[in-house]
Amino acid sequence: MGLPMKWSRRARRIAHWTFAGAIALGLGGPVPAGATPETQAQRYEDLALFANIVDLVRENYVTPADEHELMQSAMRGLLGELDPHSAFMSKDAYDEMQVDTRGEFDGIGIEINKAQGQYIKIVSPFDGTPAFRIGLKAQDLIVSICPTEVPESWAEGETCRTTEEMSLFEAVQLMRGKRGTEITLEILREGWQEPHSFTISRDVVKVDSVESETLTPGFGYLRISEFKERTNDELTRALAKLHSENPTGLEGLVIDLRDNPGGLLNQAVVVADHWLGEGLIVYTQGRDESSRENYAARPGVLEAPYPIVVLVNEGSASASEIVAGALQDQGRALVMGMRTFGKGSVQTVYPLDGGAGLRLTTALYYTPLGRSIQEVGIEPDVEVHPGSPETSVLYRGVREQDLRRHISHDAASSGLSDDDSETKPAEDAGDEEVSESETSADETSADETPADEPRDVLVTRALEVLKSWTYFDRLSDRREAPAPGVQGKP
Repeated sequence: MGLPMKWSRRARRIAHWTFAGAIALGLGGPVPAGATPETQAQRYEDLALFANIVDLVRENYVTPADEHELMQSAMRGLLGELDPHSAFMSKDAYDEMQVDTRGEFDGIGIEINKAQGQYIKIVSPFDGTPAFRIGLKAQDLIVSICPTEVPESWAEGETCRTTEEMSLFEAVQLMRGKRGTEITLEILREGWQEPHSFTISRDVVKVDSVESETLTPGFGYLRISEFKERTNDELTRALAKLHSENPTGLEGLVIDLRDNPGGLLNQAVVVADHWLGEGLIVYTQGRDESSRENYAARPGVLEAPYPIVVLVNEGSASASEIVAGALQDQGRALVMGMRTFGKGSVQTVYPLDGGAGLRLTTALYYTPLGRSIQEVGIEPDVEVHPGSPETSVLYRGVREQDLRRHISHDAASSGLSDDDSETKPAEDAGDEEVSESETSADETSADETPADEPRDVLVTRALEVLKSWTYFDRLSDRREAPAPGVQGKP
């Protein structure tokens, strides 16, 4: 059967779309090495097919289609079929990623989450921020948001919008704004019959990624929640604070990386370097064998050789796995908790024209002993569950192995050659794709995580291990020292 006559009347337009699409998608450049005439022909046949589909949608869809949104969707789909961590980012999403990486923005200073079809809930206000000063509290529900400057997309006369059907991204965009501007939130709190209005003046919000405290004299605690641009600076100050609180020296340290989704590779390297005086911290390997990059510790350790326990769980991903794996492989720390997320891939962010961005998986990383933790994670030296081992199964969160089209551990271990670089669909994972860097911002089911998970159980256990560690060290020193009055052998 021949093609309909309507096709021939569109031939020139399709050819134009094919050429424009090739340029837009970067497919009109140099032919890849080793490309055959057959693969080149297939390349342009696919482009012609794509252009034909766009043309048919534009002319025949039941309502006029937004061609810009069509192309944006096509680009999202193109990247979404690679692996869970490669993505096309619109200008708004790219700007949001940069703000999140800096850890500083103009806003009101709250962490939020949301269950599908429910109001947005405040997880906690950050200390010293406008939200904290005005009296917002954890577990408060944001019923509606009333910005001073109403978005153009809102209906005429609409001044407030309920958060029931609002995405977290939309809520964040509404609550952020220039320093000094105001926004009103309708808040419902336990015990209140009706929502109360809180008008908040925005200010500069700095989200610290490192917290510290002295658990007991001589034993410190560090919590690293994410690896941002200022994480190492914050860590340096936190360690200085711990040393000032313990002038006779630290006898042990707990580094808490639980639920740390990762972040910047360079920050993970410099953080691990505080406790490693030599050797490899991590290395990355791209598709080309020549693209290997080694990240080594600087000569001379920055911290004293006190014992360290690193706490991890299934929410510890990417950069936090680099730190845990480096300290574990070099015998510098005992890793305690549950098996980690298992994200062993490196993403490079490319800025695009128009303010958009591209996040692309370009390499895999390996621990100092050459282990790929892709899909399998870091196995703790001491496995400790937040509850009993039986009940902890109910609390297990999403790991890399659950994500659709994730790179398999076998492929990562073999170096991702052209023959084994396929991504692996997860069993029973459905169509939902969740990035580890989005776990705090995704809509989640209210019963995914236990409401009162005893997070300090691991800290208590880690402190016990550190104390017994130093106790046995003292016993060892005592056994090696000669008894008083007894001369050693010549």
